[in-house]
Amino acid sequence: IFCLKSNLLTHQQTHTGRRLYQCPWYCGQSFARPSNLLVSHRRVHTGEKPYACSECGKHFVRRAGLARHMLTHGGERPHHCGQCNKRFSQSQDLSRHQRSHTGERPCRCSECGERFSQSAHLTRHQRIHTGEKPHPCDTCGRCFRNSSNLVRHIRTHTGERPYHWES
Repeated sequence: IFCLKSNLLTHQQTHTGRRLYQCPWYCGQSFARPSNLLVSHRRVHTGEKPYACSECGKHFVRRAGLARHMLTHGGERPHHCGQCNKRFSQSQDLSRHQRSHTGERPCRCSECGERFSQSAHLTRHQRIHTGEKPHPCDTCGRCFRNSSNLVRHIRTHTGERPYHWES
């Protein structure tokens, strides 16, 4: 039961599969509800990760991602891979891992056709086509396509050299 007819209509769209709300950053994503677009999806483009793990400091775009991550600190990992016996706290993590054994790449770039095993890898790849660089350096303002390149760049400002050879 809905108080407003507009809420009922929006809810009904989730059952039809219609996605009327297009991402304004031209990434190709569309959504049934405007709230999904405005709140969480926007963070994919801005790089904002407001939810931090109190155990290790890792940040997440969504609260659900943080909640799933927190299970890794609890030690319980009931899902295991039948091929290599690696264990996972979440079944979807096991499914994603199993693609490393099968070679399955279900995520396809609509621009060039390249395929990826994970949607996050596809999202990162698509920035080549869009030119999007959502990770800015706080020191000099230079922007990067992915956070690992930003982390490496920041070391040019700090002088940090985390890798050294021990003989």
